[in-house]
Amino acid sequence: MRWRSFSIFIIFLAILLATSFPFTDDEGEIEQFSGLTMGTSYRFQLVGIPVELSLKLIAEEIKVLLMDLDSGIFSTYAPDSELSQLNRHVVSLPFEASPELMEVLLLAQEISVLTNGAFDITVGPLVNLWGFGPNPEISRNNLPTGAAIEDALQHVGYNYLSIDVVHSQLKKNSDIFIDLSGIAKGYAVDRMGKYFDSIGIENYFLEIGGELKMKGFKPGNENWIPAIETPQDTVPEIYEVMNSRGKTIAIAGSGDYRNYFKQNGERFSHEIDPRNGRPAANDLAAAYVVDSSTARADALATAYMVLGLEDASALAEYTGQAAYFIYREESGDFADQHSNAFNDYLDF
Repeated sequence: MRWRSFSIFIIFLAILLATSFPFTDDEGEIEQFSGLTMGTSYRFQLVGIPVELSLKLIAEEIKVLLMDLDSGIFSTYAPDSELSQLNRHVVSLPFEASPELMEVLLLAQEISVLTNGAFDITVGPLVNLWGFGPNPEISRNNLPTGAAIEDALQHVGYNYLSIDVVHSQLKKNSDIFIDLSGIAKGYAVDRMGKYFDSIGIENYFLEIGGELKMKGFKPGNENWIPAIETPQDTVPEIYEVMNSRGKTIAIAGSGDYRNYFKQNGERFSHEIDPRNGRPAANDLAAAYVVDSSTARADALATAYMVLGLEDASALAEYTGQAAYFIYREESGDFADQHSNAFNDYLDF
């Protein structure tokens, strides 16, 4: 392992997540494109770009594609985005949806059902109530009352959104607010992967806000080497390294160690359980998921944090999902556990 690369490595960490040691050789065989999107940063590393392709054109198309996905569809900040229009739409009145929004909402509902509601794109009112959202209803010095939690729960529930696949229509059955921040960045990574596939890029490493997809190899036929961060709110450290084996894989993670507060010795994480309206209370510090879809890995990692180690690991084994969990022991030390499907990525 080239541990000296760590100071550069942490650039690829966005909030938390598996990422990769960067590689740049003297011949400049890796072309890098970077910028801002979805309230975070992106960095794409491409190897072996066909000579007939224009780097300038690729850069322009990247920006257009990401802008369409962000301010055009998934942003809750852009007033004219498709999602903002849906959130303002009248309850019980059908809403014509784009293929992209339909795809993400269908996947979100699939994960919600799979996890018994641990993942829920309507959880926004509770996130705000606990002081973690863009429009927090309280300061973190005052915990919400039971009555306030119950009131917010009346506006939370993935089942309040009906999806008509045949007619590409959506219908809100209650006054809900949909926030796709737990899945949209992963979806954007997947879409960029499809774009690079379509123009003949055989090797790449893609990252948006810490959500990853990699394909093929670095120069010299070397594997991309993703790494898992130690779940602590100090200087980033490497906890474990993985082997991509040249496969096309997506990696996403979630943790409770970057965004939390303490009151009277009790720790409150931004990972809100949509089922009871309170911050998840378990020993799980971080969850990482490997999948073919970054969007799916993104949503599952969030759900696993809510479920906790026992239920999350049981679900991962039951579904054959590659997952890696870091949890806190009673001593305060970290320990880890992973599903059988994850073994292949730890074997060097």
